[in-house]
Amino acid sequence: MKTTQYASEIINELNRTIELLAEDQAEKLVDQILASKKIFVAGAGRSGFMAKSFAMRMMHMGVEAYVVGETITPGLEKDDLLIIGSGSGETKSLVSMAEKAKSLDASVAVVTISPESTIGRLSDVAIKVPAKPKAGTDNEYNTIQPMGSLFEQSLLLFYDAVILRLMDQRKSESGAMFGKHANLE
Repeated sequence: MKTTQYASEIINELNRTIELLAEDQAEKLVDQILASKKIFVAGAGRSGFMAKSFAMRMMHMGVEAYVVGETITPGLEKDDLLIIGSGSGETKSLVSMAEKAKSLDASVAVVTISPESTIGRLSDVAIKVPAKPKAGTDNEYNTIQPMGSLFEQSLLLFYDAVILRLMDQRKSESGAMFGKHANLE
């Protein structure tokens, strides 16, 4: 296959995956973000990169959003929300974060392949991304892509769709977000 044919197949896979997302759970996440004082995001590896991009867009919207582990991230409190992106829902460091957040009476949301996972069971909101796990048993969601690529790409698209929904709910426009965009570049 040629490079462009691979790209077309990736787009087809993303379309199939996004069409299977549960809209009711996505709306619960949007509502939880709007109801929370501060938003914290976390993920390991490439999922963490997707979380960082989500936090950046929320910041552009004026939402108080932080990336767990950054030096300027404040403490999580009762009225806050921790959003975790984890394909397996079993990454030890992320499980510990979810447990800690719950012990502080904060809300937890997860975007995952496995809502029945440890993090999924700890979460107030669990959004299932129907994708193939990077390791372990196969499932019905076939992909030509290596490891967790389909999940990670779907995660980014889902996060961007949540931003658009938040913008709609808050009656914000893209142009207004530039005021919070980096200007020392």
